[in-house]
Amino acid sequence: MAARFKMKRQGVGKLLRSEMIRADMVRRAQNIKSAAVSLSPTGGSGDPHPGQYKGAWQVSSTVRGGRRRDRAVAYVRNPTYYARWVEYGTERVPAHHVLLRAAAAGGD
Repeated sequence: MAARFKMKRQGVGKLLRSEMIRADMVRRAQNIKSAAVSLSPTGGSGDPHPGQYKGAWQVSSTVRGGRRRDRAVAYVRNPTYYARWVEYGTERVPAHHVLLRAAAAGGD
Protein backbone atom coordinates (compact mmCIF):
# COMPACT_ATOMS: atom_id res chain seq x y z
CA MET A 1 0.00 0.00 0.00
CA ALA A 2 1.29 3.44 -0.91
CA ALA A 3 2.12 5.93 1.82
CA ARG A 4 -0.18 8.92 2.14
CA PHE A 5 0.79 12.42 3.05
CA LYS A 6 -1.50 15.25 4.03
CA MET A 7 0.13 18.66 4.23
CA LYS A 8 -1.03 21.13 6.86
CA ARG A 9 -0.37 24.81 6.17
CA GLN A 10 0.17 25.53 9.86
CA GLY A 11 2.87 22.86 10.05
CA VAL A 12 4.64 24.22 6.96
CA GLY A 13 4.52 27.69 8.51
CA LYS A 14 6.12 26.40 11.71
CA LEU A 15 8.83 24.69 9.67
CA LEU A 16 9.57 27.88 7.70
CA ARG A 17 9.92 29.83 10.96
CA SER A 18 11.88 27.14 12.81
CA GLU A 19 15.29 27.66 14.37
CA MET A 20 16.67 24.93 12.12
CA ILE A 21 15.79 26.89 8.95
CA ARG A 22 16.99 30.20 10.47
CA ALA A 23 20.32 28.61 11.41
CA ASP A 24 20.78 27.30 7.86
CA MET A 25 19.96 30.73 6.41
CA VAL A 26 22.54 32.32 8.73
CA ARG A 27 25.13 29.72 7.70
CA ARG A 28 24.52 30.50 4.02
CA ALA A 29 24.64 34.25 4.72
CA GLN A 30 27.98 33.82 6.54
CA ASN A 31 29.33 32.02 3.46
CA ILE A 32 28.16 34.89 1.24
CA LYS A 33 29.67 37.42 3.67
CA SER A 34 33.02 35.62 3.57
CA ALA A 35 32.98 35.66 -0.22
CA ALA A 36 32.00 39.37 -0.22
CA VAL A 37 34.87 40.24 2.12
CA SER A 38 37.35 38.46 -0.11
CA LEU A 39 35.99 40.21 -3.23
CA SER A 40 35.75 43.69 -1.68
CA PRO A 41 38.03 46.43 -3.00
CA THR A 42 40.17 48.18 -0.40
CA GLY A 43 40.97 51.40 -2.23
CA GLY A 44 44.28 52.81 -3.31
CA SER A 45 46.80 55.04 -1.63
CA GLY A 46 44.56 58.09 -2.11
CA ASP A 47 41.57 56.50 -0.36
CA PRO A 48 40.78 58.38 2.91
CA HIS A 49 39.24 55.23 4.46
CA PRO A 50 41.11 52.21 3.09
CA GLY A 51 39.47 48.91 4.05
CA GLN A 52 36.34 50.49 5.56
CA TYR A 53 34.04 48.94 2.93
CA LYS A 54 35.71 45.55 3.29
CA GLY A 55 35.39 45.54 7.08
CA ALA A 56 31.78 46.71 7.24
CA TRP A 57 29.94 43.57 6.02
CA GLN A 58 27.19 42.37 8.40
CA VAL A 59 24.83 39.40 8.71
CA SER A 60 21.46 39.61 10.45
CA SER A 61 18.48 37.26 10.62
CA THR A 62 14.85 37.00 11.69
CA VAL A 63 12.12 34.38 11.72
CA ARG A 64 9.56 36.88 10.43
CA GLY A 65 11.05 37.78 7.06
CA GLY A 66 10.12 37.54 3.44
CA ARG A 67 7.40 39.37 1.57
CA ARG A 68 4.65 38.03 3.83
CA ARG A 69 6.75 38.00 7.03
CA ASP A 70 6.14 34.26 7.31
CA ARG A 71 9.60 32.67 7.12
CA ALA A 72 13.11 32.68 8.49
CA VAL A 73 15.56 34.79 6.51
CA ALA A 74 19.11 36.06 6.80
CA TYR A 75 20.45 39.28 5.30
CA VAL A 76 23.94 40.23 4.17
CA ARG A 77 24.50 43.97 4.00
CA ASN A 78 27.17 46.63 3.93
CA PRO A 79 26.06 49.78 5.79
CA THR A 80 28.68 52.13 4.35
CA TYR A 81 27.00 55.06 2.62
CA TYR A 82 28.86 54.42 -0.63
CA ALA A 83 28.17 50.65 -0.83
CA ARG A 84 25.65 51.05 -3.65
CA TRP A 85 28.21 52.98 -5.69
CA VAL A 86 30.76 50.20 -5.25
CA GLU A 87 28.17 47.60 -6.24
CA TYR A 88 26.59 49.39 -9.22
CA GLY A 89 29.26 51.91 -10.18
CA THR A 90 29.00 55.58 -11.17
CA GLU A 91 29.83 57.62 -14.24
CA ARG A 92 33.49 57.64 -13.18
CA VAL A 93 33.88 54.37 -11.29
CA PRO A 94 33.10 50.96 -12.80
CA ALA A 95 30.72 48.60 -11.00
CA HIS A 96 32.36 45.92 -8.86
CA HIS A 97 29.21 43.79 -8.25
CA VAL A 98 30.69 42.47 -5.00
CA LEU A 99 27.45 41.21 -3.46
CA LEU A 100 26.18 39.78 -6.75
CA ARG A 101 29.38 37.79 -7.28
CA ALA A 102 29.50 36.72 -3.62
CA ALA A 103 25.91 35.44 -3.71
CA ALA A 104 26.60 33.55 -6.94
CA ALA A 105 29.74 31.97 -5.47
CA GLY A 106 29.05 31.38 -1.80
CA GLY A 107 25.46 30.44 -0.97
CA ASP A 108 26.01 26.74 -0.38
